[in-house]
Amino acid sequence: MLSFSIMKEVLEKEIKSILSDFGVENPKVNFDMPAHMEMGDYSTNVAMAHAKQLGEKPLDLALRIKESLVEKRLKHISRIDVIAPGFINFFFDEHYFNKNVGEILKEGDKFGKSKQAKGYKVMIEHTQPNPFKEFHIGHLMNNTVGESVARIVRAHGAMVKTSSYHGDVGMHVAKAVWAIRNGAVTKEAYATGNKAFEENKEAKEEIADINKKIYDRSDGVINKIYDTGRKESLDYFESIYKKLDNHFDFHFYESESGEVGKKLVLENIGKVFEESDGAVVFKGENFGPKTHTRVFLNSDRLPTYEAKELGLAQIKKEKFAYDTSITITADEQDSFFKVVEVAIGEVFPELKGKLKHLSHGMLKLPSGKMSSRTGSVITAETLIDQIREKIIQEHETEVATAEVITLGAIKYSILRQAIGGDIIFDFDKSISFEGDSGPYLQYSAVRANSLLKKAEGVVDLEAELPSGWQTTNLEKVLERFPSVVSRAGQEYAPHHIVTYLIDLAGEFNSFYASHKIIDEKDPTSSYRLALTKAFVQVMATGLDLLGIKVPSQM
Repeated sequence: MLSFSIMKEVLEKEIKSILSDFGVENPKVNFDMPAHMEMGDYSTNVAMAHAKQLGEKPLDLALRIKESLVEKRLKHISRIDVIAPGFINFFFDEHYFNKNVGEILKEGDKFGKSKQAKGYKVMIEHTQPNPFKEFHIGHLMNNTVGESVARIVRAHGAMVKTSSYHGDVGMHVAKAVWAIRNGAVTKEAYATGNKAFEENKEAKEEIADINKKIYDRSDGVINKIYDTGRKESLDYFESIYKKLDNHFDFHFYESESGEVGKKLVLENIGKVFEESDGAVVFKGENFGPKTHTRVFLNSDRLPTYEAKELGLAQIKKEKFAYDTSITITADEQDSFFKVVEVAIGEVFPELKGKLKHLSHGMLKLPSGKMSSRTGSVITAETLIDQIREKIIQEHETEVATAEVITLGAIKYSILRQAIGGDIIFDFDKSISFEGDSGPYLQYSAVRANSLLKKAEGVVDLEAELPSGWQTTNLEKVLERFPSVVSRAGQEYAPHHIVTYLIDLAGEFNSFYASHKIIDEKDPTSSYRLALTKAFVQVMATGLDLLGIKVPSQM
């Protein structure tokens, strides 16, 4: 979604022209970044992709492409290597990387971002905590993924609206209301009610009756318990969103989507849905090989989660005319969405191809998976508090700073691997100021910022290339940032940015260890400061895309 670097644009255009001259129809050129910098700054497999069409060996075609490029004497290309079986590797000169440093300093936090997706509208739904339940570490994981994906997509120039969807009606709410009516406090109500529902026949019948009364608002006492508890829960969630530094443009509720969904199901019986033993179902197997039958209205004609999701689809499209709607949930809901999205597409053909379900694994502590059904919930606040106290004790950090480091540690741990797999949270590694951790990235930025402050009045920062300067790996890594953000946006994959930032921090710390950056007698000191500032800006921008702040001190 983001534009390529200038050199990639130039090379893509020139190679396409060369291939067209060779007789290739509609040539396509892709670039990768070699894993090892000594192999080049960018690489393409274009010769292997098109050799068969021309009846040539990939290596021979690569050599011909190289020869044509060398004849063109392209600016900023210092070397072109051809590697078997047909890769073409490009090396850029020091003036190109110097120009890139100047762009970073000029653009600030805009560097790495673009307007390529301007006008494209995206709705991203995530977090989805249910009233009368705790905000647990599963919600924390979902919130972290959703917020980062939203920031990355927004960095491409798209108009992004975020939403959260709350289950404020249903049996889980009825269980909690029953428990509160019988003396339980709101935070413990769901677990208490669920236990009674499973073990006590009389309680089970009472809870089922409460569930109906919540839907039809027919009991004043129950309405009061419900309204008070719902507000307490939503206010509690808002306090956590503020702590996590995010907000939602829209909040949707099952109490609204249920009636809308029920109406849509009833209107489409015989076309999309059908009667079955008193219920109304969607026979997904009739609409695709990977779908199956699911109930949309139960035998009491109450809407199920499936019908509510259908109603939510209508509410969303009325609120925001999106081009893509992304719903982020745990992967245990994969089968649900495979069917429901098909059903939504049958009711609303205009939404086919616009719905995307992005699923993640579970966040687990060494003790194992949590459960809200039994009451053994590990809340987000509990995890945050434990890590903050550990940071204060081990690093003698102020509370406010410890809070920023804590959130950075948690978010980094969640985003460091590809979305989809389970994560075992490692307390010790997560808060380390060295290696693969959020605090390590924050500390690298803080260290660089302190250098810039120390240099004030001692050495002037200057982006002009010093005479005889040899390009550093730090400059090369800084240049790659826009491409990394581009890939993260195309794949909805924050982990690409995490991996990049670890490499960037490593290169800066090597640069810092190898050179005296502030030195009045060294003519290169001013440019080294420019590189330091460029590093700080890119690191801060990258961390912001992950939802992580840089503390003022560590």
